[in-house]
Amino acid sequence: MVELHPHAMAHGGEAIARRDGKAHFIAGVMPDEVVVASIVEDRGSWARAELVEIVEASPGRRSAPCPHAAACGGCQWQFADESHQRDWKRNTVASQLEHLGRIASPTVHPTATTGSVLGYRNRMDFHVVDGKPGLMRARSNDAVPLNVCLQLHPTLKPVFDALGDLTGVERITLRSGTRTGDLLVVIEGDVPTHASQWGVPVVHRTSGKTTAVFGEATLREVVDGVTFSIPVDGFFQNNTEGADVLVGLVRLAADLEGHETLLDAYSGVGLFGATVGADAALVLGIDSLPNAVEFARRNVAARGIDHRYIAGSVTRDIEALEAYWDVAVLDPPRKGIGVRGVEAVTSAMPRRIVYVSCDPASLARDAKLLSDVGYGFVDATPVDMFPQTYHVEIVATFDRMVNDTEE
Repeated sequence: MVELHPHAMAHGGEAIARRDGKAHFIAGVMPDEVVVASIVEDRGSWARAELVEIVEASPGRRSAPCPHAAACGGCQWQFADESHQRDWKRNTVASQLEHLGRIASPTVHPTATTGSVLGYRNRMDFHVVDGKPGLMRARSNDAVPLNVCLQLHPTLKPVFDALGDLTGVERITLRSGTRTGDLLVVIEGDVPTHASQWGVPVVHRTSGKTTAVFGEATLREVVDGVTFSIPVDGFFQNNTEGADVLVGLVRLAADLEGHETLLDAYSGVGLFGATVGADAALVLGIDSLPNAVEFARRNVAARGIDHRYIAGSVTRDIEALEAYWDVAVLDPPRKGIGVRGVEAVTSAMPRRIVYVSCDPASLARDAKLLSDVGYGFVDATPVDMFPQTYHVEIVATFDRMVNDTEE
């Protein structure tokens, strides 16, 4: 047993304490607490510990609202009040930009709130264990069966409560258009014989393909006043209120005046093209998933926005857009864009890049790469899209640095 005095939150959601010259990582603990812990993993330069006793608790500590919080790995921070959670997220973004991005004293604004701190998810993906929906334990391949999930949007709770015995189902996804009333269940494995009693459309997924089983499988959601059609098994922001905040921040950062061409890279179904793009003269879009591009075209066209979307890789196919862009909006996967992605999105020498990221570390690495090709970091705003967890969205702005010969 060791006594630890955590001083900060590490990227990944654990508290970090230094003892005997090495970093100790421990989950379920707040900086400024004193705890007794057991070492469960020692890697020489660092160790991982497990909480045994809280000797001195932080004023921000609270009882977790969810009865499954101690076992379920879905919400890692329910033990802390939301103000502390938001501070940790801001500090993590700033720390990663400073250390990995090599940005001295980066401007990181306070974490933006997104409305509900529980019951905000319009989509939940569950494993099935013992005939019940479940989520994975932290740092484990085992799922925890759940009788309740407080992160489900209220529109999904009746569906969850009606699921019954799911024996034979491998995975089940519940989706909601929280502002349209659309509901949908996607199943992998055997479809329960009582699925028709759920009263919502049911889709079966196998080998990456989906087939309607019951009802008309449509999914629409409204963000920033715009109605989006979404593929039944496609990506969309899981927090609708948070998506409103993201769009507002991207619009503010893009600062379009109506005459520009906007690049919507890693576009998905056109969330930013159909909203922020209304302030541009032309929207160019690219995404690797043809189905997403089809829906992006539909969503952007419905707004009467002049656009050209293609299916392809940003790193390999962006030249097929055959145009230049003044401002680029990027919303890449968690791994970021890397060297080739930076080369692609800066090839047209846009005046500004607005980068939407779900990972502070990959954002910071890409910030260094952008700096290397002449794009300076301006600022970043973390967005609390996923309260009760360490996950965070970030809207960061980069401007092309003009040298003396360009002035």
